[in-house]
Amino acid sequence: MIVYKFGGASINNIERIQQVIEIVKKIPENEMAILVISAMGKTTNALEKVVASFYNKNTTEALALFNVIKNQHLNIAKYLLVQQYNTCYTKLSDIFTEVEWLLHDNPVKTFDYYYDQIVCSGELLSSTIIHFYCQENGVASKWIDIRDVLLTDNNFRDAGIEWNVTEHKAKQAFLKDEKQVYITQGFIGATSDNESTTLGREGSDFTAAILGNILQANSVTIWKDVEGVMSADPKYFPEEVYIPELSYHEVIEMAYYGAQVIHPKTIQPLQNKNIPLLVKCFLNPALPGTIIQRNNQVQLPPIQILKENQVLITLQSLDFSFVGGVTMNGIYAILQELKLIPNLIQFGAIAVQICMDDKPEKITQLALAAAANFNVQVEKNLQLFTVRHYNAAIVEKINRENTVVLRQQTPVTIQILKQSEQH
Repeated sequence: MIVYKFGGASINNIERIQQVIEIVKKIPENEMAILVISAMGKTTNALEKVVASFYNKNTTEALALFNVIKNQHLNIAKYLLVQQYNTCYTKLSDIFTEVEWLLHDNPVKTFDYYYDQIVCSGELLSSTIIHFYCQENGVASKWIDIRDVLLTDNNFRDAGIEWNVTEHKAKQAFLKDEKQVYITQGFIGATSDNESTTLGREGSDFTAAILGNILQANSVTIWKDVEGVMSADPKYFPEEVYIPELSYHEVIEMAYYGAQVIHPKTIQPLQNKNIPLLVKCFLNPALPGTIIQRNNQVQLPPIQILKENQVLITLQSLDFSFVGGVTMNGIYAILQELKLIPNLIQFGAIAVQICMDDKPEKITQLALAAAANFNVQVEKNLQLFTVRHYNAAIVEKINRENTVVLRQQTPVTIQILKQSEQH
């Protein structure tokens, strides 16, 4: 058993979908494979706009935006398929209808609930087209609706996995036929009431890891448009270098600090079963890529991570009393209730500073809740710059920064919070 995950960038146009099939054709005949498919290109972003219009009760706009998405997928199917087009069209139409029925309703539940019911269609549409294109090219594939397999709680937009039931259902769904290519969806699941859920943005990696863990895969491969894991995002850091091998531990640290390499929850299910994770380039499958496994990593280049749209909350005690355990327990309780995860925390005698992603509505709720016991200050438009395995040259460069708001340093990692260049 092997698991391949294809992200949105790897299927965002006709040529890349054709490349996916070439990769699939090279799967050894004695291997059973699961393809975990993301939504095409920027489909998730487009569907998020549909949700926003629907929730604002602008049905006409929501339907018009969804119609654009429909036509994009139908055009791709029409170009790729000949014999399988009519069957594919029928399946796609069922998915379209499911969303359109919902868009004609009035929203009476939470935004997050409707988000999951609508946005999940992106993965269903893309995986359907990939399935029929496989069949068109002589690859015997079976399409599985992951919502029938991956059971979650009802924490919409960040659902938790019900592992025991999911394990039972996954073994029933995926272990029936040997030498089979299964095609399913990443990112989505369903509750016991058959309501669609999502696992958080970029959650397709996590889906691949869940299936790899349950089905004892030999490996899980994530196909990307880079040669492997890089030491930095080339959009921000032109001096990035390719890293051929990483440990599970290092990748977890990188994900924690915000590296857009692997979904943060992906590693644990693989580490628990000692399943190697490969990051490979779909543009050039012959490249070795990066292998992530259990090893004792010694020498790594500086790994640089930049997180935009950060906010710094400074909470200072009103009566100048020390910030102690009881006080912090109250702060952590508020953060937990609002599902806010700090990216950096720094303590002083009478104040605590918390850096996190700027989620305006929740930041306002946090400030209001904390105002009963603290003087609250909020600073926005910040960047969090993190370097793991830093060297003297990087420290010197950081020391020349004149827009630093906060700094934190350990022997392995240095972080600075600074004003955005667009500030």
